[in-house]
Amino acid sequence: MTQFDEPAASTTTQRQLPFTGDEYLESLRDGREVWIYGERVDDVTTHPAFRNSARSIARLYDAMHDPQYRDRLTAPTDTGNGGFTHPLFKVAHTRDDLRASRDAVRVWAELTFGWMGRTPDYKAALLGSLGADPDWYGGYAGNARAWYRDGQERILYLGHAIMQPPVDRHRPPDEVSDVYVHVEDETDNGLIVSGAKVVATGSPLTHHVFISHFGLPMRKKEYALIFMAPTNAPGVKFLSRASYELVAGRSASPFDYPLSSRLDENDSIIVFDRAEIPWESVLVYDIDRMNAFDAESGWESRALLQAATRMTVKLEFLAGLMSKALDIKGGGDARGIQAAFGEIIANRNIVAGLVDGGIESALPHNGGKSLVPNGEVMAAYAAIAPTLYRRVKEIVQTTVSSGLIYLNSNAVDFDTPEMRQYMDRFMRGTGGITAEERSKTMKLFWDAIGSEFGGRHELYELNYFGPPELNHLRCLWGAEEYGALAEWRELVDRCMGDYDLHGWTAPDLAGTADISAIRRG
Repeated sequence: MTQFDEPAASTTTQRQLPFTGDEYLESLRDGREVWIYGERVDDVTTHPAFRNSARSIARLYDAMHDPQYRDRLTAPTDTGNGGFTHPLFKVAHTRDDLRASRDAVRVWAELTFGWMGRTPDYKAALLGSLGADPDWYGGYAGNARAWYRDGQERILYLGHAIMQPPVDRHRPPDEVSDVYVHVEDETDNGLIVSGAKVVATGSPLTHHVFISHFGLPMRKKEYALIFMAPTNAPGVKFLSRASYELVAGRSASPFDYPLSSRLDENDSIIVFDRAEIPWESVLVYDIDRMNAFDAESGWESRALLQAATRMTVKLEFLAGLMSKALDIKGGGDARGIQAAFGEIIANRNIVAGLVDGGIESALPHNGGKSLVPNGEVMAAYAAIAPTLYRRVKEIVQTTVSSGLIYLNSNAVDFDTPEMRQYMDRFMRGTGGITAEERSKTMKLFWDAIGSEFGGRHELYELNYFGPPELNHLRCLWGAEEYGALAEWRELVDRCMGDYDLHGWTAPDLAGTADISAIRRG
């Protein structure tokens, strides 16, 4: 096994800046093996299944260089190269550092209206944690330092795939060697890896994919590995689901499907067919470290900070759409309608409050080497977010109701005089809102809520951080581990200690013998 012990990040002197949008797109033209509709994709930046989603990510990179976003989106690197980066790519030492990360995440989320969850700042949660305690990675400490440095200087875009395919899950991973990711051989250059992972959301457009295991303890070393898979490595393949972007482009228009057409993070299966993973891409190859990684690395609460901030923006977008839809329908001042609208806003406020709560109650990590959002607060977000999101969708469907489908078939209908005369009359909104304006708003709402893209987002939010049951269990385990549950039980015990079968035991409380209608023998 080759070990890397590169110089500490602070010795870097070369000035290296984050990708621009064009540089990011060019970086994807690297021969990666992406498959869709029975064909291999020549270039994800030009293929109609991926090209506008790629350009939406390119906008984020361009924003890093745009003066109007500089104050909220960037911070100086801590690598010594004199550059700038996205704050979440750095180790946080203070609450101000975490607030800066939140604000930067929000800028990017607003540029995608909250509808792209696996943007580069998602795995910044991991990359930024590597610099806090690289020595935790043992023989791969040098790798951790190098990824931390390179990640923040260039704003590397990492995908994420940690779940096993839903095959034979009743068996231990090491008994499903034809499916689950494992090492087949070791060479001087790296590990020969085979198996598959799901779901590699957005990964066809990334530079590397973070591969780990989740939920099951590993018992054999060949399964106990965490690594960064180069997206274009020989033997790494992406099997893409159907593209909502392509379907929208072929059968409709941006007017009809404005979200599907540009914000589709393809949920791919990533396959390793004797792929060679360079030693410098390995972070963990050890049973004990593998099984301790999620609990000890600190990346999870940072990832949930990104997720909850992005969800806040998404709920704000839906609240804005709801307001416009009520203007179109009329009758939005009815008490019941206003209360339903207020519930959407309340749900947004809950999520925003959890973000701030996680920051303001942040805790030292790695022996005080970094500060991370409060894990119990962020776990509460993971547990409650699916319920909040489903409730918002239910409110929209109930309140806006048929307005979501009381629509023309395609933007071209407005160019057809025989149709336009009736559409202008019968499809107009309340208070002078034109049929075209009404259609544009409601088609956007349908794409968010009712389209295949919208249905996928409900599933995405439901399973974002694992099964909902597991997130509730995390809250229970956290309360047990940190002693909170014991304190709550003690609170109950103190209450019960003030009385017994014969009345109050607390000397300062007045007894009831003089007024009781119940006589004791």
